[in-house]
Amino acid sequence: MFGWFQALMPKEERFFDLFTRHAQVTLAAAEALASLLRGGDDVPQYCRDITKRENEADEIAREVLTALRRTFITPLDRGDIKDLMTSMDDAIDQMNQTAKLIALFELRTFEPPMQEMGEIIVRAAKLNVAAVPLLSSLAKASGRLHGMTEEIIRLEEQVDQLHAQGRKDLFLAQKDAIAFVIGTEVYEHLESVMDRFEDVANEISGIVIENV
Repeated sequence: MFGWFQALMPKEERFFDLFTRHAQVTLAAAEALASLLRGGDDVPQYCRDITKRENEADEIAREVLTALRRTFITPLDRGDIKDLMTSMDDAIDQMNQTAKLIALFELRTFEPPMQEMGEIIVRAAKLNVAAVPLLSSLAKASGRLHGMTEEIIRLEEQVDQLHAQGRKDLFLAQKDAIAFVIGTEVYEHLESVMDRFEDVANEISGIVIENV
């Protein structure tokens, strides 16, 4: 009986708009990260830009959680909404942690594999922007969503390879132990950013499986 009642009740659809806004802010942060990794005197400004974007994303995440508490009927399972928002927010949080590390050690130059990892992160963020609005039409968009999440997972594998090769190259070339440790930390943080995007892809895949 309650199931029929739920089906007739209007659902709060603005969650999809909030997901999209968050994804767009995350893309802006990813683009700032990629620019940062090209090095130069503008690195501190890009670090500040990423922190600003992360603060914007936090506000959107809080808005999602507030809406969850106040909404009677949600378009997706409440747990799925919370988990997806958390994984999306973790991605930009990790970008901010990377920027903080770079600011702390006042880095101005970055290895080519780091720069390539930054470009791949932008590609993942763009896929995220394209994917989350499609959650509002799961039945029609399930195939496209599957393709996008698979692509994010392939990108994560590329970042893993760059992470491994970059650390090896750093070990062979870097004679300064402290510089080696700091460089390794940058690689670890960049890999973690991409891992968080893989988490987002897995959350989206789970939602598709549950609802189609």
